[in-house]
Amino acid sequence: MKTALGALFLICLTTSALANDNPIGFQSSTLPDPQNDRPLEMVVWYPSATTVTPQLFGDNPVFVGALAVPNAPPAAGEHPLVVLSHGNGGSWINQTWLASALAHKGYIVAAVNHPGTTSRDRSPQAAAQLWQRPADLSRAIDAVTAQPEHFGVVAKQRIAAVGHSLGGWTVLEIAGARFDPDRFAKDCNAHPKLASCIVYQQINPANTPASKARLAADLSDKRVTAVVSLDLGLSRGMTDESLAKLPVPTLVIAAGVPSEELPAQLESADLVKRLPQASTRYVEISDASHFSFMAVCKPGAVAMLEGAAPGDGIICGDGEGARPREVIQRQVTSFVDEFLAMQLSHVKP
Repeated sequence: MKTALGALFLICLTTSALANDNPIGFQSSTLPDPQNDRPLEMVVWYPSATTVTPQLFGDNPVFVGALAVPNAPPAAGEHPLVVLSHGNGGSWINQTWLASALAHKGYIVAAVNHPGTTSRDRSPQAAAQLWQRPADLSRAIDAVTAQPEHFGVVAKQRIAAVGHSLGGWTVLEIAGARFDPDRFAKDCNAHPKLASCIVYQQINPANTPASKARLAADLSDKRVTAVVSLDLGLSRGMTDESLAKLPVPTLVIAAGVPSEELPAQLESADLVKRLPQASTRYVEISDASHFSFMAVCKPGAVAMLEGAAPGDGIICGDGEGARPREVIQRQVTSFVDEFLAMQLSHVKP
């Protein structure tokens, strides 16, 4: 069902993710993977009962970070778990704003850096293993649920996945969507300017019969009971059949600013038409750009980015006349929290 933006906006007038004094903890680690040589950077934000003064995490010369207490003891009780997937060329820092806000609301939130498609690791070989991205999220679920003494007890029937851009594709795959490389290649012949087609060609994940088969395989994790897509890409390669019977409730949030490379009507809105209507919610935010779902930029960040790589300053841009990015993000947090609270509360043990 399509949700009226004006009605839902009322939620964010009374709910602020950052106006929450509940303390949260933060931990970072590397998950080993000797078998596949794919060590995975993971950070976890989680509710805590600590009274220690917090520190900034995810803060750098470009992006504003968030406050948390390193290695704080976790809060008592069970908590829902959210795993986060960043976009191509990004990192866990991109959605620090959402991870922190959800942790303040009682969620345990784990974010990973997907090897090959992060800002620090652009290995072509790792990037081409696109099918590993959903598996990365499964590894994060394994790691967090196995360590309640570090992060708190996970309510194992209340696990969700949230992803931005290529991360949106990742969470749809972990929910049960199936990708057809031939379908996508054919569609890109008709829509060659789509950013998803350009990125896909650069990554080249279906360059052998074996990799093509792995990309088209079932990549789902049945532990995930709700997913949220933030202005996703590559959705046009997903099969109609798998989307029509997707067993997981889905919130699709789209950037409404007109874009030739990532138009909502050809990505998020098109996806929603093929998902089960009864369990799907769609929101299009008119003044949000694709990059509004990344962290808030600091003053001077655009000049710094443009000086290093002309054109990169675009990541700090929102729609013309847009509200401040932090206001858009508070609205997004309200949508996500409302959706997850409703869906995860309905899951039967």
